[in-house]
Amino acid sequence: MTSVPAAQRLHVAKGHGTRNDFVLIDDRDGSLDLTPALVQALCERRAGIGGDGVIRLVASRRLVEDAATLAADAGAEWFMDYRNADGSVAQMCGNGVRVLAALVRSLGLWDPRDGELVLGTRAGVRRVREVPVPAGVADERWYAVDMGVWSLPGGAAAVQAGGDATVDVPGLRVARPALSVDMGNPHTVVVVADADELERADLTREPTVRPLPPEGTNTELVLPLGERATEDGGTVGVVRMRVYERGVGETASCGTGACAAALAVRTWAGDRAPDEWLVHVPGGTLRVTARADGHVELAGPAVLVAEATVDLATLTLS
Repeated sequence: MTSVPAAQRLHVAKGHGTRNDFVLIDDRDGSLDLTPALVQALCERRAGIGGDGVIRLVASRRLVEDAATLAADAGAEWFMDYRNADGSVAQMCGNGVRVLAALVRSLGLWDPRDGELVLGTRAGVRRVREVPVPAGVADERWYAVDMGVWSLPGGAAAVQAGGDATVDVPGLRVARPALSVDMGNPHTVVVVADADELERADLTREPTVRPLPPEGTNTELVLPLGERATEDGGTVGVVRMRVYERGVGETASCGTGACAAALAVRTWAGDRAPDEWLVHVPGGTLRVTARADGHVELAGPAVLVAEATVDLATLTLS
């Protein structure tokens, strides 16, 4: 077998959070030229590794163009450089943050017993901690992420009107009202009437959002399933969700999308709605908590499934 020159080899890992999957690259010294073509080739599911995106771990001190995002917290030693599968740069990814935390842990760069992992992202600093796996859930480990402050771009007027956008979803008959939610990246949340509508929606095609934010948007279809009592005497809301991610297509899960979906349903439900929500996605279950300080916390599993060495010469770079 002919050996591959070191310059043509790229060591990667593969991981997922509720089956939202990523190619992970340890580039602590910031030496890799992560071009859109390379991202596309790595994410290609038949000729590459396959993934919904690429996450590059880089030391914050090595940053140039994104250094300003870390100015508010010098404790962010590591930076999450996230790219969508189409090669476009993205602000961050809620499932991806947890998967990156699992990678940092596997590299021996973080021990949860020592406290939180502080990660820089283009949407601001994110803090990760390990949390107990909920009862009845088969996952091995769960991580919780402080996703920062969320907001409704449409403000009070959107809350009063029930939405600030309309969405045409392929497979559904009429345009639906929707609510925009800013999670550091843009989301547009649409409620469906029942499980049949949720299943009938054709997310092989991109929903049409009006008005469309300048940077595009992720679109969540959500089915509220009511509330249930918790062991401590509180209540937790429950929803099902499907998502079309900009630059990717339909994915089995979206962390920021789960937050947006829960927060939209909580907004529609009014002042007495619970602060904690379970979001069932095709890839599993996530927990979203709206905190009193205006932040939202996302908790769920993160799994590393493989390591590989890629022969870059074999990739098709378009």
